[in-house]
Amino acid sequence: MSSTYSTSLRIELQGSGENSGTWGTITNNNFSQSLEFSIAGVTNVACGDAAVTTLTNADGPQSQANNQARNAHIRLTGAHGAVRIAQFPATQKIYLITNATTDSGSSGPYAMTARLGASGNTLSIENGATRLVATDGTNWYDVFAGPGTVTAPVDLNGQTLTLDADADTTISAASDDVVTFKVANANQITLSDGALSPSTDNDIDLGTSSLEFKDAFFDGTVRMDAIGFGTTAMTLPTGDGSTGQFIKTDGSGTLSFATVSTSIALDEIATGDAASSLATSAGNITLDAQGNDTDIIFKGTDNTADITMLTLDGSDAGTAIFNNHVLPNSDDAQDLGSGTKQWRDIYTGDINLNNTKTRDNEVDGTRGSWTIQEGEENLFILNRLNGKKYKFNLEEVK
Repeated sequence: MSSTYSTSLRIELQGSGENSGTWGTITNNNFSQSLEFSIAGVTNVACGDAAVTTLTNADGPQSQANNQARNAHIRLTGAHGAVRIAQFPATQKIYLITNATTDSGSSGPYAMTARLGASGNTLSIENGATRLVATDGTNWYDVFAGPGTVTAPVDLNGQTLTLDADADTTISAASDDVVTFKVANANQITLSDGALSPSTDNDIDLGTSSLEFKDAFFDGTVRMDAIGFGTTAMTLPTGDGSTGQFIKTDGSGTLSFATVSTSIALDEIATGDAASSLATSAGNITLDAQGNDTDIIFKGTDNTADITMLTLDGSDAGTAIFNNHVLPNSDDAQDLGSGTKQWRDIYTGDINLNNTKTRDNEVDGTRGSWTIQEGEENLFILNRLNGKKYKFNLEEVK
């Protein structure tokens, strides 16, 4: 009776009465090669950049190279430029599989896909990862998860997960429900229930000047010490201010609350380009030139020429100096002084008297228009209605 071979490990099963004189050698080879490799064998499978690399699976006692699939630990090696397939025999087996491949270009390294047979179930092995898996010939089973791609969590049980070669970038959960991310051997970010926070106050940036986040969405309160506009950082107030206050800048990047003043320094008012009004709903409007002997000057534009319309002379107790005429708002409607508020002295040239527009005189009820003029020796009065001229009879007082 001829020898047969086991389904999973391809161990030679000798027939009854077969292999006279060599039966022991074959049995020894079954132990030293077939069984030993399947329990403790480690072999490299050079995948290169081929789309599919099929593991060797020869019958009977064989070298590791001739029956790669029999080994306990399969290391997938070689350089490739995309995700490639390592094809395993569709038989029952437990494997330790390592993806030790490298990148043949500049976009990897890449995962490897372990496939059962030509079209069976697949298993993704991340680059650099080692997975303990089993197969029943139809499906892959992660020892820690189940069939299919290995994605199940690994229970670190409080141990640190090291991410880089020099062991200074890690993820740890030494405290219950608290995850700490460490970079360059310094704690950077802490994740706890309901909070993602820097491990050290005022130490971690969110984005950089050249790598910015697009938008931020918050449903709640954002608290910060400073805020930036373009490349300018503004320091915010530390309190909440008082009712009616506004935020102002000191021009050097510091914002603070300030109270709206009832008076404004005139050197803080800039030239505008539209009509403006100065008004109050109650109280007085005071223009106060507080410098010694300073004037209050009203200026304007006559056609295109800048003119001074009125000067209130601070060095002469507020004497009003007009650039031109002083006229009443309407004709024959306003008085100059009153019965209780008289002007003290009048200094003028000719005096023009005219009541022809609205009022009769109190003597004969007529109206007239007269001008009093000064002569060298006399005072003259001219009747503007009939052109007659008169002089006052003056008697010298000695």
